[in-house]
Formats: sequence, C-alpha cells, structure tokens
Amino acid sequence: MDYVLSFSAIIILLPIFFVLFLTASLDTGFLGVFRQERIGRFGKVFIIYKFRTYHIKTHTKSFFGRWMRKTKLDELPQLFNILKGDMSLVGPRPDISGYYDQLNNEEQLILNLKPGLTSEAGIKYRNEEEILNKQKDPLQYNDEILFPEKVKMNLEYYHRLSFKNDMYILLKTFSVLR
Repeated sequence: MDYVLSFSAIIILLPIFFVLFLTASLDTGFLGVFRQERIGRFGKVFIIYKFRTYHIKTHTKSFFGRWMRKTKLDELPQLFNILKGDMSLVGPRPDISGYYDQLNNEEQLILNLKPGLTSEAGIKYRNEEEILNKQKDPLQYNDEILFPEKVKMNLEYYHRLSFKNDMYILLKTFSVLR
C-alpha cells in the first residue's frame, strides 16, 4: 500500500512538487530541498527530505516557508522516503538523534516500526512549533511533556497496529489538513 499510494501521489502531484521546489529555492536562496538525518526503523539513521523553509543567510523562516510548514506541504518530499523504504505512510514521526535512539525498555518497541508521514501524535501536535514557542523553556517542555506524550501515543499505535487503524489515521490526517 505504501509504495502504490506514494508513487501515485508523486505522479499526480509532480507539477505541485516542481512549483514548490522552485518557489522554495527562490524564497530561501538555496536549493529547495532540505536533507536531514533522522532515526528510523531499528534505530538506523536515514536521510529525510523536506522542502526548504529557512533562508540560508538569515537563518530565519521565509514567508513562503512559514506557509509551507503551516500547511505541511514542506513534508511532501517524504513520499520519496516512502518509495525508498525508509518510511511508511503511517507510523511514528521520525525524530532527530537524541530522542528515539535513547528509548528504554518497552518504549524501544517503537523502533520496530517504520517512521511515518503521519501519526496520531503527529496529528495531535501538528502545531508543535507554536506550542513550543509559547513556553518559557521550549526544550525542557519538549523533553518533559511533548516527547513522553508522543512516545505513549506511538506505543499505543504499536499495540493497535492494523490496516484499519492506518486507514483511520490517514483519513483523520486528510480531514485535519483541509
């Protein structure tokens, strides 16, 4: 399902990919695709793709980049990660080093799953950046509140893993993005 849906989406959205890539390139002053290391299945590092949203020189979010992040269009290149087999449509959102690779005990079960383009935790915290910006100490809030909650939700997903649940999460994602 992952390969068929991601391949189909890439073909259908190819003109949009092209426009977003060009606009991101012009808006940020650098190549429109951003690559970053993330922790994947079994704790292995992989390269994730996103449309670039930050100016190279000023290190601030571009106007277009803010819009792409709000609409989650910056994450469309992850469809290529799905084709490569690094990700799935549904699964725990991939994180940077220092989080999922530091899980203990039962929490490590999350690493048996491919990271996903969407998840229950991703839907609930789709405005994570805004939540963190309102905190006195965003890193502490993330480490003590948000990340543990996401781990809990991802463990629940692991224990309820099914095609039906994945379809529910995909439909819920589309309804939230409208």
